[in-house]
Amino acid sequence: MVATPIGNLADITLRAIETLHAADVIACEDTRVTAKLLRAHGITTPTTSYHEHNAARAGPGLLRRLADGRTIALVSDAGTPLISDPGFKLVREAAALGIHVTAIPGASAPLMALVLSGLPSNRFFFSGFLPPKQAARRAELKQMVAIEATLVILESPRRLAASLADMSAVLGRRNVCVARELTKLHEELRRGDLADVAAHYRDAPTPKGEVVVVVGPPEESAADSDADDVDARLAAAIQTMSVRDAAAMVAEACGVPRRTVYARALELASSRRGAGDD
Repeated sequence: MVATPIGNLADITLRAIETLHAADVIACEDTRVTAKLLRAHGITTPTTSYHEHNAARAGPGLLRRLADGRTIALVSDAGTPLISDPGFKLVREAAALGIHVTAIPGASAPLMALVLSGLPSNRFFFSGFLPPKQAARRAELKQMVAIEATLVILESPRRLAASLADMSAVLGRRNVCVARELTKLHEELRRGDLADVAAHYRDAPTPKGEVVVVVGPPEESAADSDADDVDARLAAAIQTMSVRDAAAMVAEACGVPRRTVYARALELASSRRGAGDD
């Protein structure tokens, strides 16, 4: 069994084209999407559907074909199969049966975003997609605060602005790169301070396409929980939370007494209201 990405039609490698020609069947996340690729390259290999919702039903049949000596190519709609895509159970079960499994390299949005971000790449943590609900998303981000590595996060364009605001509030001062539509016609990279980039997407129209957010590791001063860091986190948090909730979250993240942070949050909120009145 082989796994190969589709992505942009122009990105596919010669080895992947040869593999798809030679396979007995192609297991697709969406046969309609894969059909475009096959037509473009004159590939007539039959296809079958294999995705998150039918994996339990379709998986055993694919394993039987593999056990009979057939070659199956597993493809995803975009990006690298098994990276935030279904299929790892199929690989695990095939390997347990002694079936040879390999991968045909191709475009990988998380790795491309990391390389293009300009942020440290010697150590990174890939988290996949964050939870869609704010409370769960912030709870997961809190677990990443102490990770001494660059964070690579996938996000829906519809939730990008909210997620960036939460990252700014929870993670504090960081550099960030938002990478969109990598390897495609409308490829876009936006780099800068996390708070500034969060503010940009808060006010900008909802972007389109696949999005990867690369967040730099914590700055050396972040562990000190100094006043500037507390202010930066509060300024981001009170945009979407009550003063009390924002103070509680920042106090916990920075290890500062809640009463102290709450007093500072009231000052910042008052300053914001005053600026709005001018």
